[in-house]
Amino acid sequence: MQNDPQTPAGRSVLVTGGNRGIGLAIAKAFLEAGDRVAITYRSGDVPEGMLGVKADVTDMASVDAAFTEVEATHGPVEVLVANAGITRDTLLLRMSEDDFTDVVDTNLTGAFRVVKRASKGMLKLRRGRVVLISSVVGLYGSPGQVNYAASKAGLIGIARSLTRELGSRNITANVVAPGFIDTDMTQALPEDTRKSYLSSIPAGRFADPEEVAGVVRWIAGPEAGYISGAVIPVDGGLGMGH
Repeated sequence: MQNDPQTPAGRSVLVTGGNRGIGLAIAKAFLEAGDRVAITYRSGDVPEGMLGVKADVTDMASVDAAFTEVEATHGPVEVLVANAGITRDTLLLRMSEDDFTDVVDTNLTGAFRVVKRASKGMLKLRRGRVVLISSVVGLYGSPGQVNYAASKAGLIGIARSLTRELGSRNITANVVAPGFIDTDMTQALPEDTRKSYLSSIPAGRFADPEEVAGVVRWIAGPEAGYISGAVIPVDGGLGMGH
């Protein structure tokens, strides 16, 4: 087994959109492992023990400034989790071009911006872990989410192209694709809607955000150093490998 020069803890980690929901659970998982954790956010509070940097992933200058601040405090980013995302759900014939391009600009082009900026430091270090947070919808599809599904499917192309470009430098790029997660959003759904969703999930339940976070932390760790370009579903069997 080839030794991985990374240490399992104490790395500089950046999670975009890391102060709520799945992003917050991911950030906490790395913090608990002893890593130096920074998050980007647009509004709200910064969790204790983390470096919070306001950033807009649709603006390259904002992304660059955020990375510069993180690097000054924690050193070059060794683990990047691209999690920031938005939805603008509506059926195709009602979807405006702005509905489509705004979602793609945040979810897909935003990931491109942070990956490009992070890769500079990773190349100098000759190591790095990139984890892109997609969705079961990216491969499974969902009515009313043409924009969101397109943006989340595109992350797979980024990860696999990045693997071919940077894989020889001990940099991996993987995709984690959550299904239905038990967050404020799913808890607010009407009871009939929740039952309908649950009936389609073989596991018969929604996931806890921490179950996604555990997979992200593992795929970014030394045990997963030979995995790259993979899509890992955390969906209770909903997507079945789509």
